[in-house]
Amino acid sequence: MNPALHPPASATAQSPARSGKNLRLALILLAIVVGSLLFVSVQPGLYRAFCEWTGLYDIDRAQEVAASAIPGRPITLQFDANSHDGALLFRPETTVLSAKTGDIMHVVYRVENTLDRTVVGQAVPSYGPQYAGNYVKKLDCFCFKQQTFAPREVREMPVVFFLDTRLPEEVNTVTLSYTFFEVPVESRK
Repeated sequence: MNPALHPPASATAQSPARSGKNLRLALILLAIVVGSLLFVSVQPGLYRAFCEWTGLYDIDRAQEVAASAIPGRPITLQFDANSHDGALLFRPETTVLSAKTGDIMHVVYRVENTLDRTVVGQAVPSYGPQYAGNYVKKLDCFCFKQQTFAPREVREMPVVFFLDTRLPEEVNTVTLSYTFFEVPVESRK
């Protein structure tokens, strides 16, 4: 019998300590795989909850409202822009738009910083009639956060929204107005 062909029994048998380490490693790897699968399975729900909490989920709701059982009806939209302190020239590219409730609309506002210094501003929306604001569902708007304008910068900024099809029948015209206010240095985020 050739000893090179048959290793000693001690060389083929694993020590109990090594078997325990291998078992522990296998359990850790299994726990990582199971944990990863659980994370992946709850991630869509967490993402949806985050989007609803921040308002980002309105895009999906826009499709839902647009496809609702309430048919869209014609509406006239008016757009207005004001600057509180005059540092920013601010105007809508479109002043009047014919649309239907439930339709997703995209309008652009133009802003020009007239100063030789940086200006930080915040746009504040208002609606006419005021209660119509409850039916304006913004999907994207420059008014969501403060805007920083370099000296003499000109910028076009979009607003994407729809009017809920449940807008009261007596409302045939909705005005969407924004006023830009310069944000004082001490209150900037």
